[in-house]
Amino acid sequence: MEISEIKEILENALELDEVIVKSDGSHYEVIAVGAMFEGMNRVKKQQAIYGPLMGQIAANEIHALSIKTYTPEEWARDKKLMSLS
Repeated sequence: MEISEIKEILENALELDEVIVKSDGSHYEVIAVGAMFEGMNRVKKQQAIYGPLMGQIAANEIHALSIKTYTPEEWARDKKLMSLS
C-alpha cells in the first residue's frame, strides 16, 4: 500500500489539518493533527485513525501501524521543541 493512499483515506474520512505518513515496508507511522482530537482520550484518538483504515488492515495491506495524534496547539508546541533539539 502506498503512503499517498493511506494519507488520502485519512484526509477524506477525517477533519484533519495535517497528515504525515511514513513507511518501512508494511509498517506505517501516521502523525495526524486536528482539532477533532481535543478532549479525546488516547483510545478514542487511536480508534479515530484505525476506523477508516480497517479494510486495509483486515486485508493485511497494512501490517503494523504506529499512530501519533496532536491537536494543532500540541503540534505547534512539539514542532517548536523538536527544532530546539
